[in-house]
Amino acid sequence: AEGFRLLGILDVQNTPCARDAILHGAGGSLAAGLLHFLATSRVKRSFDVGFAGFMLTTLGSWFYCRMNNAKLRVQQRMIQDGIKNKVVYEGSVLDPTNKPGAPGPS
Repeated sequence: AEGFRLLGILDVQNTPCARDAILHGAGGSLAAGLLHFLATSRVKRSFDVGFAGFMLTTLGSWFYCRMNNAKLRVQQRMIQDGIKNKVVYEGSVLDPTNKPGAPGPS
């Protein structure tokens, strides 16, 4: 009952990326188990391969999704800070777009 315990501690609806990760994991396990079964015709071993495929695909998908979300949050924060700074510095001496000593295109 390892799969159930995983789902018992993981609130799929409210955890970001969990639903997609589990769906990808289910697809990955099906593909891995089916391919292994077609190649070897061994049911028990194919089930183990399918379960390993589920765990690997789920974890991989979850980490990838979390990394993308973190990257998006950093980009949004940078954009917000940039907008704030533009409003503060616009037209002042510190405005980066207003460099009097900057060399022109040659």
